[in-house]
Amino acid sequence: MNTHHSINYIEIPAKDLVATKAFFTQVFAWSFTDYGPDYCSFSRNEAGVDGGFFTSEDTVTTAAGSVLVVLYSSELEVTQSAVESAGGKILKEIFSFPGGRRFHFTDPNGNEYAVWSE
Repeated sequence: MNTHHSINYIEIPAKDLVATKAFFTQVFAWSFTDYGPDYCSFSRNEAGVDGGFFTSEDTVTTAAGSVLVVLYSSELEVTQSAVESAGGKILKEIFSFPGGRRFHFTDPNGNEYAVWSE
């Protein structure tokens, strides 16, 4: 269901869609729908919001002023290990912040994300 004025869809650049799909499937159990060779979508049922990846040489990082996509995990250490096992790079090890703990990582494309837990 779409909610008036809510964030409805996000699009993220990806240098390698095959590697992107493999990474997010392995770590977060997302599935994808392909729309040609340069675009794939994911569902809010698995990701929490609908969105997609498009072929691009660009990357999103907080150092470049990009929005940070933050995922949730009930088992932060397990998720960090899964990110590393799938080829992600840890940018910031698990740290505390008011309200919880989190870590930052890049996917195989170099895009930055964070994962948090209470």
